[in-house]
Amino acid sequence: MNDLILQPILFMGLLSTAMMILMYATRIPAAKVLERQGVDMQGLAHPAAVSGVFPSGVERIADNYNHLWEQPTLFYAVVLVIWAQGHTDSLHLYAAWSYCLVRLIHSLVQSTVNSVWLRFGLFMLSWLALACMLVRESWHAVSQGLGF
Repeated sequence: MNDLILQPILFMGLLSTAMMILMYATRIPAAKVLERQGVDMQGLAHPAAVSGVFPSGVERIADNYNHLWEQPTLFYAVVLVIWAQGHTDSLHLYAAWSYCLVRLIHSLVQSTVNSVWLRFGLFMLSWLALACMLVRESWHAVSQGLGF
């Protein structure tokens, strides 16, 4: 059962890969249009310079791809600690898969309708699932005398 906790990491990796493909599938054609309009793409080499240049739909997808490298990095670390300590149980699995499902929905919302309040609610739900795993695993460490 312990190895089952690693599957959500693979799911998140596949989600990141899908968003990367979608990002380039939308950004490259948009960049070619901008070049034809006379925009110096080299002048957009710094990420801060890109903001507001690409169409909103293209930027939302890129923003979501970047978001998949922020909070999920803690998710990966917590899942690996749970796995390494042999603490996989049903609650950890439900929390990990809930996290993945909510992040998938968050990605779909951000890359399509981009409802800010819906995204915020999904973001908070993903934090609850992550916090559940983090607090439970921290409690294991404290209760076993491993401390911090």
